[in-house]
Amino acid sequence: MKTAIITLSEQGAALAKVLARSLRSTAKQAAARLEADARVLVYVHSSVARALRGAVRFDRISSLTHVLFPSVSRMIYIAPIGLVVRAIAPCVRHKLTDPAVVVVDVGGRWAVSLLSGHEGGANELAMTVANALSAEPVITTTTEAIKTIIVGVGCRRGTPADQIERTIRAALASAGVPLNRVRLIASCDLKADEPGLLAAARKLDVPLRFISSDEIRDSRRKFTRSKFVQRKVNLPAVAEPAALLAGRRTKLLLPKQIYPNVTVALAAENCTWSE
Repeated sequence: MKTAIITLSEQGAALAKVLARSLRSTAKQAAARLEADARVLVYVHSSVARALRGAVRFDRISSLTHVLFPSVSRMIYIAPIGLVVRAIAPCVRHKLTDPAVVVVDVGGRWAVSLLSGHEGGANELAMTVANALSAEPVITTTTEAIKTIIVGVGCRRGTPADQIERTIRAALASAGVPLNRVRLIASCDLKADEPGLLAAARKLDVPLRFISSDEIRDSRRKFTRSKFVQRKVNLPAVAEPAALLAGRRTKLLLPKQIYPNVTVALAAENCTWSE
């Protein structure tokens, strides 16, 4: 699972530094499970004045892409998407062999799954990048885009994965929602290292998105506030705002349900033109 981060600008280099640090941490965890190559390599264009420690310099993005494309599993470009399309076009062969390609704008707003989204893991990578940068993941794979349910989850530290999984399934059942309609599980960024939540999402095979604490605090959306959560983690709530903020044009389908050690809320996205 060797990853290359490629950027052309000063702004991109600053993002690459943050992103590489986050990815190296998650890659080591994945490598421990899969016995895989967890290296994260950073490539910065020669025109960038400030050197990035450990980064490799390059002159032409097309030449670099030609070299890297067959030798890495994941490629993250912090660059204009049109330029990236032109760079990878001559290298593209097959969705089962091409690396996952994700494109990030230099403002760190969007993480776009561009190539090998499902089979190659670009959809998952886009979510990982979005979580690291508090960006919006852009995933257009039809089988994922038609799903409209977001599961917001709050949990106590140390809650086992099996308990979180059972709770999510119970909440979905109470709302009459099958698991195959769930697009995301969402929580706050304070839970990004919660082992039980991470493992539960893997077992359910649903992407996990983390919403920044600042975004939850600043949100004007209506949701049930909790004095207990405010006292514990300095947030007005977790499950409901996470579910609402993780999607587009959302509304609560199931308000916060309180289970032992876990809270769950369901939000639905309005995608009526596709029905």
